[in-house]
Parts: sequence; structure tokens; C-alpha cells
Amino acid sequence: MNKKNILISAGFVTILLAFLTMNILKEDEKISYSERRRLMQFPNINVDKVISGTVMNDFEKYALDQFPYRDLFRKAKSLFNFNVYHKLDDNGALIKDNVIYKLEYPLNNKALQENIKKINEIKNKYLENLNVYYSIIPDKSYFLDENYLKLDYTKMQNIMHENLKDMKYINIFENLDIEDYYKTDIHWKQEKILDVADKIKLEMLGKKENIKYNIIELGDFFGSYYGQVGINVSPDKQKYLTNEIIDKSRTYNFENQKEGKVYDLEKWKNAVDKYDLYLSGPTPLIEIINDNAKTENELLLFRDSFGSTLAPLLIDGYKKITLIDLRYINSSILENYIEFKNQDVLFIYSVPILNQNILK
Repeated sequence: MNKKNILISAGFVTILLAFLTMNILKEDEKISYSERRRLMQFPNINVDKVISGTVMNDFEKYALDQFPYRDLFRKAKSLFNFNVYHKLDDNGALIKDNVIYKLEYPLNNKALQENIKKINEIKNKYLENLNVYYSIIPDKSYFLDENYLKLDYTKMQNIMHENLKDMKYINIFENLDIEDYYKTDIHWKQEKILDVADKIKLEMLGKKENIKYNIIELGDFFGSYYGQVGINVSPDKQKYLTNEIIDKSRTYNFENQKEGKVYDLEKWKNAVDKYDLYLSGPTPLIEIINDNAKTENELLLFRDSFGSTLAPLLIDGYKKITLIDLRYINSSILENYIEFKNQDVLFIYSVPILNQNILK
């Protein structure tokens, strides 16, 4: 072996040992806030794991998660891919004008038809003689120009119009803009959707009242896309809207059988996903109860995570809003929890959900 090869090998081993030493000396990170997930901790070792060989897999995951300067290397890789190869990152994300997009393309007609079938099944089983509405929440790709691949939103709307019979469509596309969404996340900002809430109330209740809100600012919001691209994008400030009606309303979670507040500030302080502030995060079935309502109106809101920020802005018009997330509960058992009577009904789903076959 010549001197050059010896020096290269020695240099490589030195670097490897240096990283190994840093990995041993540094305190393990518990959470990656950029990726919004908990990191692998030092694995527990027992005889069964050694015999099965899973202990090596655990150590590999641990080493990758606790690798020194891991976020720095991830960002360097993403910067190289974007600036040298001009390509999307590994997760199909796109950065344009300091906004991260996750391109939704193409239209999955089979999944859309399955979701339409599910909505019709629910209507026919539970919602006869009720006022039923539906709405579609555009994803951020809708606001990109025609130079980018995106699904045919007009076609999606037309397919739903043709197949959702006896349901009234509330078009909110015209009430939204790219500025209404978080730069680093899929979701809209609650403080930006007052026009959406007003339009829904006008369509379903026949009126909209001039409701005043206090805007409470909490801090920087790093969404789910932020950790996927590994490139610094300046975050938005996370805010929530409240007033006396919302403050005095309470929630009931069917899953843990507990009452709570509309906004869960403890979740915001401790959760990896700060969006869990709104109605305490994902859950199959939850109610918002307005004990001081001047009406007996109730609303059944079939929704995805976007509904967590929308529902508080509708509670002034209802005594109770029941939010149903069909990603986490099978529609066949809804009658075990809900008495279907004279409620308003709104199916409101974002485009990425409608473009996947995940409603139960």
C-alpha cells in the first residue's frame, strides 16, 4: 500500500473515530423539532433481542438518529440537490418564494370515487332528511402557476358535483390564497380563514354575525414540511382566535372520555406537532359544546385536521358541533356514539385526503 492510500485510510479512520467520540460524549437528543418526531434513544438490551438480531437494528436506528450534526448534514444534502441539480427533495417537496409545497399530482380518480362512495353511504344510512353540505379545501399546489405539475382541480370538483346527489356545495376556493397557509406546513392559518367560516355560516345558517375575536400569538411554527426538506425556511408565527364564546365552550373527547378546552396550551408546550394546540390534535370523535348558545342548532362536521381550526370559528352559531374524523373511526359504528336527528351536516376535506383512499 502506497503512502497516499495510507494517508487517506488514516484520515477516514480519524474522522470516523472523531464522530464516534462526539456521539458518545454528547447528550442524546430526545426530539427532532425540525422533523417533528421523537428520536431513537439508547436501546434496551436483553437476551431475546440478541438472539433475534433486532438489537443490531435498534443500534443502527439509534446511531442514525443521534449522529452528530445530523440536521446540518441533512440541510447540506438538500441545498446541494436544490441548487446543483435543481430537483425536488426526496419527499417530493418544492420551495418557491420561501414557501414549501408538497406537489399533489396526478388526480387519483379511483381514490376519489371510493371517498365519494363512502360519503354517499353515510348520507344514505344516517343523514336522510337532514341538510347536508360539502366543501373542498385546496392544497397549496392549487396556487402555483401552470408551469408546475398539479392535479386538475376543476375536474375533481366536477366529479364530486356529479356524484354527490342532494348535497349543497360550498365553494371556498375563491376565499383562499397562498398567504392563508403556513409556509412550512400543509395547513391553513386559523387567523386567515374568517372569510371561509363566514361563508359556511351564511350558506348553512342563512346569516353571518359580526363576531369579534382576540388574536393570541404563541411563537414560531415549524410545520411538517420543514423537516422534510432540510432547508431553512423562515417560519410563520402560530396564532389562535378566541373570544368569550370560545373561552366558555368545552370539548368532550369520546376516545379518552375527558372534557377539555378548545385550545390545549399544554399540548402546544409539550407536543412535537404544535398544531395539536387546536382541539388537542388528531382524534376520531370530539364535541365542542356551547353551553351559552342562544340556539338549539347542532352541526355534524365530517373533517380532516383542517377542521380543528375551523370548528371553533363556527361554534357561535351552534349549541354543539360533533367532529368526526373517518381516518380514525369506522363509519359503520357511528350510531353507537351519535344520535342522528335534526342537525346540519358538513363534509369538508382537503384535496390530499380526497386524493387518497383512507376514509373508513
